[in-house]
Amino acid sequence: MSRRGVLASGLALGASAWIPSARAAAPIKVAGIHGSPVENAWNSVLHKALQEAAAEGAIEYVFSEGVSGPDYSRAMSEYAEQGAKLIIGETFPVEKQARQVAADYPETAFVMGSSGKEAGDNFGVFGTWNFDGAYLAGMLAGKMTKTNVVGSVGAMPIPEVNMLINAFGEGVKAVNPEAKHLVTFIGTFFDPPKAREAGLAQIEAGADILFGERIGTADAAKERGIKAVGSLIDYTPRYPDTVFANALWGFRPVLNAAIADVSAGKPVGRDYTAYGLMKEGGSDIVFVKGVASAEAEAAMEAKRAEIKAGTFEVPRIMDEPK
Repeated sequence: MSRRGVLASGLALGASAWIPSARAAAPIKVAGIHGSPVENAWNSVLHKALQEAAAEGAIEYVFSEGVSGPDYSRAMSEYAEQGAKLIIGETFPVEKQARQVAADYPETAFVMGSSGKEAGDNFGVFGTWNFDGAYLAGMLAGKMTKTNVVGSVGAMPIPEVNMLINAFGEGVKAVNPEAKHLVTFIGTFFDPPKAREAGLAQIEAGADILFGERIGTADAAKERGIKAVGSLIDYTPRYPDTVFANALWGFRPVLNAAIADVSAGKPVGRDYTAYGLMKEGGSDIVFVKGVASAEAEAAMEAKRAEIKAGTFEVPRIMDEPK
């Protein structure tokens, strides 16, 4: 850690800071339904937080992974029938069907990654809002690029992904208005070879720094000897000479709030997204010091302090990047 900086004191990304009143209660049964394998970055963040909570005795955790869209609502129903008190998952491709299942099981709490709004008393939502860290990483990338071209590889143009990629681009633009931002969507949430191919195509088009919203992007950067930015988790240990910064996001603050509500018998039909924001300690940036210039790092750190203080808000642009 001598050359690496996590710009957070008291960062809650993987914190086990539990709610005392909830800890004393009997563990509740929680089901995780993962649309991708749990090795996928987004799912791995949820899975890790759920495993930690289970290890602490706060919950009983069961899960399914790689659940396809057509099977997703059935999996939700089955876990509800099996007595899960709280179901965690994602409804991005199956919003209508998932909300119908929640309506069919009003005694079961559902807290799902979603681009939509909460519904009723038992369907809560959360967004993956690590866009603050993406903006800060973009500030570093904008000062580092030598070709004046950067690239981003994303899953598909849904609001969650658009906001993240746009934030990276806005960070680049803030320090380098002349830089060009290439964006490619691979049309799926988990296909590392496809993400690699998209990254290689962007490199061929002149990009010398890639933002990997999808796993596989850093493989292209490593192959061609350029730098990359990771998202959600810290990819630098896996790609030590390639990934110089990561826009981190932690699910534990969201999970803690949801479990506390279920344990207290409170409705979960609310938006839990804010628990994952940087100013709440739920997201941040980790970077390798010395890769960008000292001036670029200082400017980024100053902007992060403004975000934490609430005096600067990263633009939340949910339109498809052009």
